[in-house]
Amino acid sequence: MEIQIHSSKKDTSQEAARQAAEILKEAINRKNKATFLAATGLSQVDFLDFLAQDPDIDWSKTEMFHLDEYVGISETHPASFRKYLKERFIDKVNPGTVHLINGSSENPEDEVKRLNQLMSGKEIDVAFIGIGENGHIAFNDPPADFETEDPYIVVTLDQVCKQQQVGEGWFKTLEEVPSKAISISVNQLLKSNNIICTVPGERKAEAVKKCFEGDISPHCPASILKKHENTFVYLDEDSAQYLEKK
Repeated sequence: MEIQIHSSKKDTSQEAARQAAEILKEAINRKNKATFLAATGLSQVDFLDFLAQDPDIDWSKTEMFHLDEYVGISETHPASFRKYLKERFIDKVNPGTVHLINGSSENPEDEVKRLNQLMSGKEIDVAFIGIGENGHIAFNDPPADFETEDPYIVVTLDQVCKQQQVGEGWFKTLEEVPSKAISISVNQLLKSNNIICTVPGERKAEAVKKCFEGDISPHCPASILKKHENTFVYLDEDSAQYLEKK
């Protein structure tokens, strides 16, 4: 794992996008295709915007998987990650193939089965992720499942995660936040050839310190990234403020 610290959220996101673009272009040049995982949330807004501006990525040769989605909300809901990705990224770059999670499926287990069949045997060249205020990666809240090999799973959101969603303005109250989500699993995420983890903002500083300077533990889900040699973490001065070695 490699950590970079930049002066601002914009610089952090721009540098993360630059490396992400290089990984995608290298994969396309090598095998005529690149497959990636895309995340959402406030931490990813600038990153995805910068990535979409790269004129040299042949997006028609890419395949995109969706990282996570709430269970029980429609695609038109303001907090829908499908809505987020379509408006902020997909409609701008038009990837060749897009696999979105249908969180409004009547049976989330059936949707998980569908996604797992789609993911079976796929080589993921790069995953774009952030870290939650509780240290989660995707919606794998603590204590995260470090054991399952299923690509996608149904998870239960904890109180800190729910509060973050309200704090970021996606929902008005805690009661509105769904209790469950469909998420990429930790082990499936770690199977990605590369991981670009963009984590700006003071709200993430405590989680950054716990996960990257503490022990690897399901109670600090992002700590598992230390086991992945091609994980590149992009912080700004605010999110890195509690790290001992900056």
